[in-house]
Amino acid sequence: MVTKEEIKLYFEGLQDQICAALEQADGAAKFHEDLWIREAGGGGRSRVIQKGNVIEKGGVMFSAVWGDLHEKMLASMGLKEKVDFFATGVSIVIHPQSPKVPIIHMNVRYFEMSNGVFWFGGGIDLTPHYIVDEDAQWFHQQLKDACDKHNVEYYPKFRTWADDYFFNTHRNETRGIGGIFFDYQKVDETRDKNQLFEFVKSIGEAFAPIYTYYMNKNKDIPYTEREKEFQALRRGRYVEFNLVHDRGTKFGLETNGRTESILMSMPPMAQWVYNYQAEEGSEEERTLSLLKKGIEWV
Repeated sequence: MVTKEEIKLYFEGLQDQICAALEQADGAAKFHEDLWIREAGGGGRSRVIQKGNVIEKGGVMFSAVWGDLHEKMLASMGLKEKVDFFATGVSIVIHPQSPKVPIIHMNVRYFEMSNGVFWFGGGIDLTPHYIVDEDAQWFHQQLKDACDKHNVEYYPKFRTWADDYFFNTHRNETRGIGGIFFDYQKVDETRDKNQLFEFVKSIGEAFAPIYTYYMNKNKDIPYTEREKEFQALRRGRYVEFNLVHDRGTKFGLETNGRTESILMSMPPMAQWVYNYQAEEGSEEERTLSLLKKGIEWV
């Protein structure tokens, strides 16, 4: 059975693999690495890339931390006794220069406690500034293929979970075109720990081919100043989700996590327009009309 040390080593290697692929596709910018140590146990490697040919700002973060489980986590899990925890994972957010290239997020993680309980979680979702049906369909097909190798029930289940999770309730709109999201994935009668880990690996290894595809395909498409302004507005709504609804961001800030790593997901520039109304019949109006749950792209 795979161990926490083996999972940690895999995630470190995944970070290396993804950073190398993104640097090659960008062709100019390189990742800056920031090593950090958590006083209570563990640490991580924060890698940030900025001002590239394609990527304006992005981060590929690895962490492995351990120690006493925080009281808020104990309460949320209904635990009364103190337990130790170990958590490791990779988290990614990329904000491109061009409004024709989408924002992307991915997270894969593993969590275990000294009482023997453990689980995997993660997800990957796409936030186009302008929704293009062909690109949305291709993205969801890649995720479906990755899921189907392990269980044909995963994609429809985790796609719905993503629609529900990546949703700005105060706007009544999804963050983007969704993807997949899964959490608390544990051993049961249909799968063991190794099988769960293989599934998580498939999702992690899908990231680089997916995003470099969009970088190469869309980076040279011309765009207008109006489209750049709409990109900034869409980034603003991305920020709203991360600060208002994202569980990881909220928990990290509430429990004195490493602020620079937590807020790496924020774009370098964004805007909020009071009572924004898209022009009737415009591509902006079409994109906003597609920010809803339940669209079956494949």
